[in-house]
Amino acid sequence: MTVIHKAAKDWKVDPNFVDYEGTRRGFDWSSAPDVCAGMGPGACNIAYAAVDRHQDGPAASRTALRFVSALDTDGAVATRDMSYGELGRLTRQFTNVLRSLAIGRGDRVFTLMGRTPELYISIMGALRNGSVVSPLFSAFGPEPIATRLSIGECDVLITTKAIFRKKLAKIRDQLTSVRHILVVDDTVDNDAARGTLNFWHLMDKADDNAPIEPTTADDPALLHFTSGTTGTPKGALHVHGAVQMHYLTGLYALDLHPEDIYWCTADPGWVTGMSYGVISPLLHGVTSIVDEAEFDATRWYTILQSQGVSVWYTAPTAIRMLIKAGPELAAQFTFPHLRFIASVGEPLNAEAVWWGQRVLGLPIHDNWWQTETGGIMIANTPAFDIKPGSMGRPLPGIDACVVRHRDDGSVSVIDEPDVEGELALKLGWPSMFREYLHQEDRYRKCFTDGLYLTGDLVKRDSDGYFWFVGRADDVIKSAGHLIGPFEVENALTDHPAVAEAAVIGKPDPTVGEVVKAFVTLKDGFSADDELRLDVLGHARKHLGAAVAPKEIEFVDSLPHTRSGKIMRRLLKARELGLPEGDISTVETMAETHAPAVSS
Repeated sequence: MTVIHKAAKDWKVDPNFVDYEGTRRGFDWSSAPDVCAGMGPGACNIAYAAVDRHQDGPAASRTALRFVSALDTDGAVATRDMSYGELGRLTRQFTNVLRSLAIGRGDRVFTLMGRTPELYISIMGALRNGSVVSPLFSAFGPEPIATRLSIGECDVLITTKAIFRKKLAKIRDQLTSVRHILVVDDTVDNDAARGTLNFWHLMDKADDNAPIEPTTADDPALLHFTSGTTGTPKGALHVHGAVQMHYLTGLYALDLHPEDIYWCTADPGWVTGMSYGVISPLLHGVTSIVDEAEFDATRWYTILQSQGVSVWYTAPTAIRMLIKAGPELAAQFTFPHLRFIASVGEPLNAEAVWWGQRVLGLPIHDNWWQTETGGIMIANTPAFDIKPGSMGRPLPGIDACVVRHRDDGSVSVIDEPDVEGELALKLGWPSMFREYLHQEDRYRKCFTDGLYLTGDLVKRDSDGYFWFVGRADDVIKSAGHLIGPFEVENALTDHPAVAEAAVIGKPDPTVGEVVKAFVTLKDGFSADDELRLDVLGHARKHLGAAVAPKEIEFVDSLPHTRSGKIMRRLLKARELGLPEGDISTVETMAETHAPAVSS
């Protein structure tokens, strides 16, 4: 195995984390930095640590957020800067907006918009208010949106005029918990009688004298949705005390220094974009680049070069798209300030790590964590050797192990290296999720013998590096997003022609996996290309393009267990030409009669 060795000569600045064994051995969460100390004994609020504590200090005039809106024809970048002081003033105003609407501590504030200034103002203003913030991915279709708003019992939704008209107007009456919808880019109040209000009209009426709500480390702060194999999405609830993890992982895993220009490309509608695109960089007082547009290779290289990005946190899908664009494009740009590149969302293959070294002049450092963990758990950090293809090693304060399951429901730790098992984490880190909303049994099943069971299959080598093997369930990872098969199958079976549906993740060289659906039809419908395209269109309309299947294959029947459960495992094995394993419980077997079509 080839290792990328690190030495002091490779560092442009001294890393925050150099002594791996010593730091881990001497680490104790009780003595870790308290970024909320200024609030007083027992108080803790993410927005205080991210915004309030900077507004009267030396960081007040520093740029907190630099919004990139457009590239001119000559390659010049159009930007708009927001300082920590301005962000503080606007978030205090929004805190008062919520209070004027009788939205208080524990109430749920959802965001559904792109990476605009209003998103960051809303998030921090709501956290200051003691409200629970839940960011939603703006590309979701109406049904995923409605499902999450219902599960989360949303009180206030902040969105744009286009999203409201396209996705929300027709389902507004279904959103029974939603008291107010604030539209950020309209010129008039839309429909005050239905609780649909203009964001900036309310902001203009609010002053910036808004004392912060004295929340504690155990008060709920963030609600993130993640997908499972059955049933509805899971709402994972996190507390204000998670801020300690956001700070320390920004220090250790991302190596943030106050003078950094930092760019996290993840959308804040997902947990990475919230924890490391919004919270962590603000905690460290750095300047964050916020790109308001979607991926474009030339645009991304232009931003890296023109903005002097020093720390870049991105995703394997984006890296593979840059690789696809070719080294010739990258060679047209220079990145003299770039000193650290990290990646998360799905496993990063070894070749992508080496591509970074060859083409960008820096290897790409993979790391691992989940929505449920709230922060980075295992990482390849700047000071240490990289084994390309590995997730890295556990950070200080994180004890990880590989376990096998016993018949009685308990687990045993696998001590030998290079043996496959489930990744488990010893409880005790501050950003661990505290519940799945309305799913207590599901939450309890995540824990046993003082361990959190991640559902990821891994191996650990003799040097303590972890290697991802696969998921223990049927959740699909596509472009860094977790897609629950049940949600997709449910939307497909709503089509009048579909009798039954099952979806799997099919390997894809760019996004990791694409969603492929196997569909049986009701009597009277013919499996042809016209119907296939109609079902695909139906899925996209209801789910959004990011979640909907990319392929549909019509089949005569689906394989079930005798208890009636669809065997997605068997469908995937057949699709990939893998061993079918134990099929003794299969009641019926699927035989395809029409070819698949990609879209």
